[in-house]
Amino acid sequence: MTDTLHRAFFEEWAQRGFAAISLERVAARAGAGKAAIYRRFSSHHEFAAAAVSSLGLKLAMPEDHGSLEADVLAFLIRLRVVFRHPIIRRILPDLHAEAARSASMRELNTQVAHARREQAQVILDRAIKRGELDAGVDRDLALDLLPAPLYWRMVVLGVTPTRDQLATEAVAIVAALKGSARRR
Repeated sequence: MTDTLHRAFFEEWAQRGFAAISLERVAARAGAGKAAIYRRFSSHHEFAAAAVSSLGLKLAMPEDHGSLEADVLAFLIRLRVVFRHPIIRRILPDLHAEAARSASMRELNTQVAHARREQAQVILDRAIKRGELDAGVDRDLALDLLPAPLYWRMVVLGVTPTRDQLATEAVAIVAALKGSARRR
């Protein structure tokens, strides 16, 4: 039942926006009574935190593809799958907007970002160990840069890049990562 409630919650969020979520509508959508939600959660903020946590928030741990460029491309391909999901594509911008207005949503947004950054950290560590990146790479910039162009293209502009476009993006990101260590 919990998975059904979470799915209904995300569908409601995608359809109406976070501010307009009604836990009563979520319960009805899930075929449950309101008590099934209110027993566990006192607000839709609390429900959102639980629902997002239940997703695991992580892409599969990035495999070693032998080079930084190949690892970045694999990361982008996996991220493209996530951003293609119609519910995620609609929820993410709303999550960011709500985070600007609410401390509890800022915390949830930070949780989502932290999970993604842990994944990208593996890619950076591997590249440093292989000697492809300087240990002085600006990690914060690198962790921002890895998903940002794809997020912008897919979530903000609504355009899904081809695999060839992702390969070009990977080359550009690798060049930027290598450049970030030299300027420090």
